[in-house]
Amino acid sequence: MTAFELIPVIDLMGGLVVHARGGSRDRYRPLEGSCITASADPVALVDALLALHPFRTLYIADLDAIRKTGDHKSTILALRAQFPELGLWVDAGFAAECACRRFLAAGVGDLVLGSESQDDLHLLSLLRAEPRLVLSLDFRGDTALGAPELFGAPELWPERMIAMTLARVGSGIGPDLARLTGLRGLAPDKRWFAAGGVRGPDDVLALADLGCAGALVASALHDGRLAAGFLARLQ
Repeated sequence: MTAFELIPVIDLMGGLVVHARGGSRDRYRPLEGSCITASADPVALVDALLALHPFRTLYIADLDAIRKTGDHKSTILALRAQFPELGLWVDAGFAAECACRRFLAAGVGDLVLGSESQDDLHLLSLLRAEPRLVLSLDFRGDTALGAPELFGAPELWPERMIAMTLARVGSGIGPDLARLTGLRGLAPDKRWFAAGGVRGPDDVLALADLGCAGALVASALHDGRLAAGFLARLQ
């Protein structure tokens, strides 16, 4: 199997990697019980991920920045320095042009614009031509999070799109194939990445058959359902 990219996710809160479950961030706790590492330290975890498989890209969710309780800028810079060949997709609750321009100018990685942090189309309109932009359309259940107009403006969407179903994160109930089908129908020319609910190889194959470019994963890596043998088939 080729042309499908699995992107591991690390969720940062209070300086540690936390286990995301269902989008209820106040209840997230430091990662434990992983079959690939005993540490919740971000650098140690990324080391373990790359020992498992030569991933090309890492998705970083700075939950403190998203919740406006702090940030992990120094941690992200440390990861950039430690793993210079690894592409970083960073969601740090970007909601202002100045913060976006600073991040892009620093050359840290690609900027993930989460719909949940947007009040209108203004920022997306300003950044639409930026090749390092990734747009995440965020959902909690059937509720679209953020500016409603974002979800109906495919003419502004960048090449890379994430369909983020927060209620399915860490849930083990599978990706939302129906929602992905609907979104791909609005913009079939975009590269779509599924986020939330991927349980193992069968879900990866289903997403690939659907025409997705890849998926964001965490729990299925830590519990061993996405093991090295299967990951090697994606190279």
